[in-house]
Amino acid sequence: MANAETIHGVLLSETMDLKSFYDLDFGDRARDVRLLNPDEVQAPDAIRFAICWLPGPEAFAPYPNLEMAMSVGAGVDALLNHPGLDDDIAICRVRDPHQADLMAGYAVHEVLHVERGFAQMRADQDAAQWRPLPMRAPKELKVAVLGHGTMGAAVARSLARLGFTVTVACRRPPRDPEQGVTYTTGDDAVMQAVEGANMVINVLPLTPQTENVLDKNLFERLATRAWLVQIGRGEHLHEDDFVAALDSGQLSGASLDVFREEPLPADHPFWRDRRLRITPHIASDSMPYIVSEQALLSARELLAGQPLSLSVDPRQGY
Repeated sequence: MANAETIHGVLLSETMDLKSFYDLDFGDRARDVRLLNPDEVQAPDAIRFAICWLPGPEAFAPYPNLEMAMSVGAGVDALLNHPGLDDDIAICRVRDPHQADLMAGYAVHEVLHVERGFAQMRADQDAAQWRPLPMRAPKELKVAVLGHGTMGAAVARSLARLGFTVTVACRRPPRDPEQGVTYTTGDDAVMQAVEGANMVINVLPLTPQTENVLDKNLFERLATRAWLVQIGRGEHLHEDDFVAALDSGQLSGASLDVFREEPLPADHPFWRDRRLRITPHIASDSMPYIVSEQALLSARELLAGQPLSLSVDPRQGY
C-alpha cells in the first residue's frame, strides 16, 4: 500500500516523453510526489492523478482510483472528451503566463510575413532580383481575432499596437478593453467579427459550439483573397470547406499550426500545398519549469485535500 504521505501519479502521452521533456522526475526535491511512466507503475490502484498530453483511448483504464487528470498545455478538450475519464475526475491544466506572449508572437509573425510579402522577397533573393513591393498602411488591413481568452487578448493587443484594424469576437464585453480594438459579442459574434476581414486568426477554445466554426459560411464573410491563421484546435477547421475556399480564391492561403490528426500524416495533402504554411503545433508551448512546478502544486493540493487551483470548468470547456 502507498505511503499516506506520498501521492503517486502517472504520465500519459502517445506522442511525448513527458518526464524528460518537462523535467517531471522530482527525485529528492519532492519526495512526497512520485510521477511514473506507465511501464514503471507496479501498483495501478495507488495512482491518484495523471499528467497528460494527448493520452490514448485506453490510457486511463488501468488506474481505478484516479482523481485528477492534468493537461501540460492550455487546451483540455482531449481530456474533457476522453471516453476513459468519468465526470467525477477533476480536470486541470497548466497556466503558463508566457504562452500568451508566444502565441501573440506567432500571430504577429504570420500577419507580417503575409502582409509585407516576405515569401516573394525570399524568391526574389534566390533569383537575384531587386524588386521593392508595394505596401499599405497597417490600419488598412482588417484582422479578425476569434477568441478573447488569455491567448486571444494578447494577440489582439499586439496587432492593435502595430496599427492594424482589429476586431475581436468574444463571449462577453472585456473588463479591460484594448484601446483601438473593436469587440463583437453574443451568439453572432464570430460572424460579425469576420465580415470583410483580410485576415482571421483563430484562438477559440474547442467546445461543441465551436467545432467546425471555420467553414463555408465563415469563409464567405471574409474579404476576397483573405488569409487564415489557425492556432486554435484542429477540429475548428472544416477541411473540405477550407480546400474549396482555397480553390475558389476566396482564401489566398493559410498558416496552419494545429490539425485534426497530430502529427500531421506524411501523406496528407496539406504538406504539398504551396498555399499553406505548416508548423508542428508550436505557436506556443508551456515552459518545462512551469509544467514541473504546477504539476507539483496540483499533486500536493490533491494530497492535502485542498481545492485544485488549476482546475477548469467542464461546462465552459476551459
